[in-house]
Amino acid sequence: MVRNKLSWLGAFLLLAVLLSACGGPSRPGTGGTTPGTRWTVRRSGGFPLLNGVTYGNGTFVAVGDGGTILTSRDGVEWTWQVSDSDLKGITYGNGIFVAVGDGTILTSPDGENWTKQDLGTENILFGVTYGNGIFVAVGGVFTGPDSPPNGIILTSRDGVNWTKRNSENPLGGVTYGNGTFVAVGAVFTGPDSPPNGIILTSRDGVNWTKRVSGTDAWLAGVTYGNGTFVAVGENGTILTSRDGVKWTEQDPGTISLLGGVTYGNGTFVAVGADGTILTSRDGVKWTKRDSGTKSDLNGVTYGNGIFVAVGADGTILTSP
Repeated sequence: MVRNKLSWLGAFLLLAVLLSACGGPSRPGTGGTTPGTRWTVRRSGGFPLLNGVTYGNGTFVAVGDGGTILTSRDGVEWTWQVSDSDLKGITYGNGIFVAVGDGTILTSPDGENWTKQDLGTENILFGVTYGNGIFVAVGGVFTGPDSPPNGIILTSRDGVNWTKRNSENPLGGVTYGNGTFVAVGAVFTGPDSPPNGIILTSRDGVNWTKRVSGTDAWLAGVTYGNGTFVAVGENGTILTSRDGVKWTEQDPGTISLLGGVTYGNGTFVAVGADGTILTSRDGVKWTKRDSGTKSDLNGVTYGNGIFVAVGADGTILTSP
């Protein structure tokens, strides 16, 4: 069975870079009591693939394939809602949730009542963030069956009116920190060549500069915390940077594909294939945790004192 891709990577179906999906028994994780060390499976099965999750206005919101939208006040009990498009990522800012997906942007003040915005495009959007008064969404668009995909960047002040910014390469994740937007993805050197990791930075979300990633791995997610940017991707790749310009590759002790990363309570948490969860205080030294699941994990967030991770088969984990 073909694996529903982690985060944005698997959505490039035309590239045929899909892995086979794995499921596993649900059981509580083991470890300490510090958030991020011990994990509990709250839900597994009965829902489509979940791709992203965020926290805002006292509510967790998770999104996924089949237009799935799940909301929860505590990360334990979830309410299921449905939109009409596959959703890949979500953020909260300026008093609203913004979810992105297959040619779709949805906005909501509470996570329950959603409005579809008119983009005039069918581009696939994989990630979205908010910073400096601006929403930035990123993704990829195919120009033809024999051509590599090109990237897309959209910006908005209100989540309703969006302006297209072009990128040469597909982008899977974006974050904001220290006055800088950082977007990550893959650079294609030719139709017969494998992609390499790409990193773009911008002070305003409009003008972007390509940075040297130092890795040939696809990058799927990025976050900011404790004065450090952390980017993750295939083959267990983890990169860190203080300014978004100079990047250093770290050794996390795993080769699992990492699809999402966040920061909260003084801890970075990265999630990925086969239930992989890694934690770090500084982004340099990483510890593997028992997630209690073998399902692929695509997204993770922090809010209200807990981490929430989501993934394949409708899997939802919380910590502590």
